[in-house]
Amino acid sequence: MKSPGPQRFKNPRAKYDFRGRTCSIMAVGSYVPQRVLTNAELERTVETSDEWIVTRTGIRERRIAAPDEYTSDLAAKAATLALQRAGIAPIEVDLIIQATITPDMPFPATACLVQQKIGARRAAAFDLEAACSGFIFALEVGQQFIMSRTYDTVLVIGAEKLSSITNWQDRNTCVLFGDGAGAAVLRNRPDAHGLLTACIGADGDKAALLSMPGGGSRNPATHATVDARLHFLRMEGKEVFKNAVNAMITAANEAMRRCELEIGQIKCVIPHQANRRIIDAVGERLGARPDQLFINLERYGNTSAASVAIALDEAVQQGRIQRGDLVMLLAFGAGLTWGAAIIEW
Repeated sequence: MKSPGPQRFKNPRAKYDFRGRTCSIMAVGSYVPQRVLTNAELERTVETSDEWIVTRTGIRERRIAAPDEYTSDLAAKAATLALQRAGIAPIEVDLIIQATITPDMPFPATACLVQQKIGARRAAAFDLEAACSGFIFALEVGQQFIMSRTYDTVLVIGAEKLSSITNWQDRNTCVLFGDGAGAAVLRNRPDAHGLLTACIGADGDKAALLSMPGGGSRNPATHATVDARLHFLRMEGKEVFKNAVNAMITAANEAMRRCELEIGQIKCVIPHQANRRIIDAVGERLGARPDQLFINLERYGNTSAASVAIALDEAVQQGRIQRGDLVMLLAFGAGLTWGAAIIEW
């Protein structure tokens, strides 16, 4: 289905900002580590099976970074590819926003390390933490700098080395996560509306459902916190599932309402790649056709902030998204956080 032309949907930004300019994604790039960890390998380390994992999650394999390969390395490779595709030199980048829950270290910001690795010497840089929703949050934040004319070129990255905080003794969580990175270059493109709207939200009352308790000011690293395995992520799966579906549906419907769109007008829906059952439930409740949903979960698992970014890059490279198409990004993560963005490509 062809996406509607600019006159057929509403740009909700227009009524708020008379001097601002639109913000478009000029190019995307992604990177995943070489090592593939299959379900069969996990069968040898924890009490699980390929059938159990596939049936409950849809995941068949995931990528695992090398011991000397860090979040900043993954991010830098994805960012370099995105910049090359956009035809933009690193020195032209004004700002780097790095979404991650697995920074190289608590400080300095991983974005600063990425800045050094890609040679973006002029760029300001900071990290943003919204877990699996991080890439959508970062898009919305980066877009503000473009609209306000503060910066011309913003590099947004979602990157994670989740293998570094995964409890490989917990069969309920270790089968879910993988490593990877995705990046997008933001600029104004005068002939496009670009990012039409982004609906983001949070619910701190449910923060305990998905967290890593150790390592911060509440539980700094000690022998006791290490012995208690507080430095690995923890999740209450059933409650996360329920909240994920409800939050993404609510955000998606609000985003479409703002733009006066219906689901049939969206060319490609890219949901957070966390669990096939969640994706199927969201697609069904939205009324999306199977061909509208882009899914790469079975090959990468849940890569948190990198998930939507990697999927977006693959959808573009496979020709699923063309200039002028309408794309919806959906995510949900720890916090709890969630987001939906609609983009004219």
